Amino acid sequence: MEDLNFLKEQQVNSELIQGIEEFRKKYSVAEEAANRIIKPAIPFYGKEILEMAIAGLLKGENILLTGAKATGKNILAETLAYIFHRPTYNVSFHVNTGSAELIGTDTFEDNQVKLRRGSIYQCAQYGGFGILDEINMAKNDAVSVLHATLDYRRSIDVPGYHKIDLHPAARFIGTMNYGYAGTKELNEALVSRFLVIDMPAQTADTLEFIIRKSYPNAKPEAVEQFVGLFLDLQLKADNSEISTKALDLRGILAAMGTIQTGLRPLQAVRMGVTNKTFDIFEKEIVDDVVVTRIPESWTRENVYG
Repeated sequence: MEDLNFLKEQQVNSELIQGIEEFRKKYSVAEEAANRIIKPAIPFYGKEILEMAIAGLLKGENILLTGAKATGKNILAETLAYIFHRPTYNVSFHVNTGSAELIGTDTFEDNQVKLRRGSIYQCAQYGGFGILDEINMAKNDAVSVLHATLDYRRSIDVPGYHKIDLHPAARFIGTMNYGYAGTKELNEALVSRFLVIDMPAQTADTLEFIIRKSYPNAKPEAVEQFVGLFLDLQLKADNSEISTKALDLRGILAAMGTIQTGLRPLQAVRMGVTNKTFDIFEKEIVDDVVVTRIPESWTRENVYG
């Protein structure tokens, strides 16, 4: 299968790749859910992490991805759903996310009350991969739904309607960052329902892979500077010299996109990185790092061949 070639390029265990191929043959996708199979803009790079996640999912386990900002948790979750060829259902938890949003709510249709199915209900029904983003922001009402869904019961009790069993292909991938406002410690009962992968920080190799996949015509010397910029900011964030607001890989990639349209590189990076922080002193520190890597004299021709 061509869409699994990037796994072979990273020398992912051939038995795991074969397991994915067998999984895809075993579980077809309902036509009404096929439009939820989404190819990620860039695939995840990291052999060891991929092998751990794939092995867990093949054995029917759910995965929890933890770690600092910009470690690729969402990219990995999207990549896993795509390579397993499953429809994706995203749930972004916040203080107002409750059981109604997950299971469904009553709605009036054709002169009768019907259940408007929520994302977790649809994921269970169609054998999707549910991506539970910022799961450590989930309030108790939402967590109570997840308990029976994620453990050996693999079922959802829909109050006032019926109980549904999860499709055998259904899996759940949770993500969580440390220290964000509104987050809390996950209780032991919920954590026990996952295999946990602690995502490592980005390295020069992973960053170069991501940038080259996104912008294959970028000049090697420019890629080196953008990689260096992210690593410099990552080091300063690790040393508590700056917050993680400016540590934004999406921002760097977006900046590189605007450079393609003709914007001067320094202006683009200030939009994508420097201006993500609103503290004037922190902004000065970040901008000093930026101008060291991205000279004011640079034009589009310095970045793209």
